[in-house]
Amino acid sequence: MNKITQLFKIKYPIIQGGMIWNSGYKLASAVSSAGGLGLIGAGSMYPEVLREHIQKCKKATDKPFGVNVPMLYPNIQEIIDIIVEEGVKIVFTSAGNPKTWTSFLKEKGIIVVHVVSSSVFALKAQDAGVDAVVAEGFEAGGHNGREENTTFTLIPMVKEKIKIPLIAAGGIANGRGMLAAMILGADGVQVGSRFAASVESSAHENFKNKILETNEGGTQVTLKELAPVRLIKNKFYQDVQDLYAKCPTKDELSALLGRARAKRGMFEGDLNEGELEIGQIAGLIHTIQPAAEIVKEMIADYNLARKEDEKFHF
Repeated sequence: MNKITQLFKIKYPIIQGGMIWNSGYKLASAVSSAGGLGLIGAGSMYPEVLREHIQKCKKATDKPFGVNVPMLYPNIQEIIDIIVEEGVKIVFTSAGNPKTWTSFLKEKGIIVVHVVSSSVFALKAQDAGVDAVVAEGFEAGGHNGREENTTFTLIPMVKEKIKIPLIAAGGIANGRGMLAAMILGADGVQVGSRFAASVESSAHENFKNKILETNEGGTQVTLKELAPVRLIKNKFYQDVQDLYAKCPTKDELSALLGRARAKRGMFEGDLNEGELEIGQIAGLIHTIQPAAEIVKEMIADYNLARKEDEKFHF
């Protein structure tokens, strides 16, 4: 039995990334009902909004689902309390030290997974007692690692170091990518960008359509001095580059970024002034489909690729 399907009690080792402004209860419940693991993205939700999404998700599916919690969240204690009160069984943590909350969550019977960008952080997460890690390559959208490790190199390096289950993320949008990650040593995959362009994604239609228009080379990681983020190259991105040409201070970069820039782009649909976070794999995304269809296609593509793999046996 697959380690990830066993850990989460799901049918397929496909986890939907808990992306801010994209991953509400509609997307999470749809992916879970289709046999994957849906995640609600707490990073863009006020505490009571998160509670509402958890409650609605429980009504929308009888399958396991989880919550993704960026630990830089200012209301982290309140968020954790709501997760415990609402009986959430799976939590993915990111952007912080896994030691902070892992023991507490595990004492409550919650499965804990931590997102890392290097084998060093993977070992720290394992030592903190997490049940699995997501190793996310530099191809990924949104907030990113500073190390610039690609998924192709990161997965085997992390696999060599850890004993707990390993989930690959970054640049995976179809069954072939899933198979490649698992051949490299992953036990499952986390998929973000592909689900951002789903019917159930809570993102604005403008943003979803922009994903379809984004070609190879259409994204770039920037703002490393604040928090590295991969963005579509729009007007805001160009404004950032123009500021870099003047050797800005960190404060000047912060002033340009301002507040709610990601909400403005992904949730409100401002394609010029908004922050549009997506992975490099956007160039391979050509349709907006229901989440269940995406899961079904990924598994069919994975199985076909496995059969074709036989012709490479020497």
